[in-house]
Amino acid sequence: MGPVQWGDVPTWVAAIFAGGAAWFAYQTIKSQRQQISEQQQFIAEQSINLTLERSELHAAAEDRKWAQARQIHMHHREATATTIHGVAGDPDHWIVTVQNSSEAPVHEVDVRFGTAHLAAEVYEVPPSAVHGPNPGERIVRPVHLLGARRVVRFLSQHWTAATVHNNRPQLLFTDDNGVRWTLDSHGKLEEAPADGSP
Repeated sequence: MGPVQWGDVPTWVAAIFAGGAAWFAYQTIKSQRQQISEQQQFIAEQSINLTLERSELHAAAEDRKWAQARQIHMHHREATATTIHGVAGDPDHWIVTVQNSSEAPVHEVDVRFGTAHLAAEVYEVPPSAVHGPNPGERIVRPVHLLGARRVVRFLSQHWTAATVHNNRPQLLFTDDNGVRWTLDSHGKLEEAPADGSP
């Protein structure tokens, strides 16, 4: 057995440099992988933040959209015509008072009774007489403009008590941003269908 051959110096230098280059390349790839992982995590976090911000902006926009509509109130009651002898009979019509409690006007205000009946009479009412008789001026329906803090009253036709009961009032109006709304006699507020049907 003879002495081990270690080769010449240039071969050793080349081997050391090759090893160093391989180690440097490994460290570079490892560092890049870590950077890519951190960037992916950052992008994922930003995506979550953007989704939350969009959700908050959408919720705020929805609140603004509904803000005025929620300030339009409908007070309704079944009413009875009194006979010439002062005796009240069964309810024979509806009295519906619409109050705009917002700071902006609403448009195309109308009340329907059931699915087919329209108001027989409409009056502009002073705010102080919201729950009183009809001291105001008679106007036409639909009410094209109901100003801020203004009140109107709609009266149905006179019917039998059963017809009155089966034809509850529904308010329709367009807010100051052009959105059409319906408010039923149970207080359910909804955006009206695009085709304008109640």
